Amino acid sequence: MEDIMQYIPGNRFVHRLSPMTKIIFAVGMMFAAIFTTNLAILAGLIAVVLIIAAAGGLFKVLLRQVPLLFILGLALVVLTVLTNATGEVIVYLLPNNLLPITTGAILFAVQMALRFAVLIFAFQLLVISTQPRDLVNALYTLRIPGDYALMFLIAIRFIPTLQREGARINEAQLSRGYFPGGGIVGKLKQLGPVMLPLMLNSLAKADTLGLTIDMRGYRLASEYRRKLEYHLADAGVIILVIAVLAGVAAVTFF
Repeated sequence: MEDIMQYIPGNRFVHRLSPMTKIIFAVGMMFAAIFTTNLAILAGLIAVVLIIAAAGGLFKVLLRQVPLLFILGLALVVLTVLTNATGEVIVYLLPNNLLPITTGAILFAVQMALRFAVLIFAFQLLVISTQPRDLVNALYTLRIPGDYALMFLIAIRFIPTLQREGARINEAQLSRGYFPGGGIVGKLKQLGPVMLPLMLNSLAKADTLGLTIDMRGYRLASEYRRKLEYHLADAGVIILVIAVLAGVAAVTFF
């Protein structure tokens, strides 16, 4: 199992961009996705992120998130069907006109799914193409307090750690003969014996990490900044972000 949200070494287009440029790109795509409800624009934003990822040889890495996005989309459809009754009714799930599926609910679910796709793809592209020390240095340059930058870095580093720990716990349970069955019900039953040890181990690791930081005399994160270098490609990406935001603003507000 490959780690998620883990830096992938490389020397292609995206890796050579300044970490500040990649932060601007990710934040710009996120804001563009949040402020528009146009499905074509949202799909275009996803395409832009995937094209940038392809230029950096990270296209296949981002595509691994498609199953997660599919599950998220289905969950959003179910949630909106239960809570949103705007628009024309397509069909009723229960007799006596109960639980209607409406065009408004479907449209809202698709919009949210596409938004989440933009957010997840943009953020993952930032993390997997930027070394942690460069990312923290960029946060320092943005005047983010050192403590918050440290917490952000630790949170990112915890994601692959939890993934590996969960895989080990699952394999340990299977080696003991625990198999609740196949299908969706079996998968759900399998989560219990994995999630509880995972949460306990995570709390123990967090406590150990806190003690380690304290024993090393940590009081305030050092905010030493290395000078960021910018190249022609950085200017091109920033211009692209400005153009995307301007286009979204023009379509949305005018």
